[in-house]
Amino acid sequence: MALQTGDTAPDFTLVSKGPNGPELVKLSDLVGKTNLVLLFVPMAFTGVCTQEFCDISAGITAYEALDAKVIGISGDNPFAQEAWAKKEGITIQLLSDYEHEVAKAYGVAYEQFLPEANLIMGGVAKRSAFVIDKQGIIRFAHVQDHPKDLPDFDGVKAALQALA
Repeated sequence: MALQTGDTAPDFTLVSKGPNGPELVKLSDLVGKTNLVLLFVPMAFTGVCTQEFCDISAGITAYEALDAKVIGISGDNPFAQEAWAKKEGITIQLLSDYEHEVAKAYGVAYEQFLPEANLIMGGVAKRSAFVIDKQGIIRFAHVQDHPKDLPDFDGVKAALQALA
């Protein structure tokens, strides 16, 4: 079951492709500095995931004005994420949940991704959004079961406005 509003956000350490190579990003190092928006997506280089992160990148100032850092998480390796970001102009930080441990901890991992296509790809993240406040508490959680459905971004912004 996915984490809910009021739950403490589980800490994690994931890899991001930084300007000087791979770097470790720990959630607990970010908590307290700013509000956080964690966006889980199924896969890099897919249409809906690309559109979501390009739209967020284009509108990032709205999130920054609400004192929030937006982070994208997928199960892709950090080198694929870097190539995707460069190709598509994605500017938010991308974190690699290659082992799908964070998707499982947040309760957003598919048991079987796209079963109607007979794809056996367990662990792939459901498209999800979590707002985490400066104390590390989840203030908004929205999980989509179908990979083509976007999270409630109006709800994300409303949750951030309530924290201001």
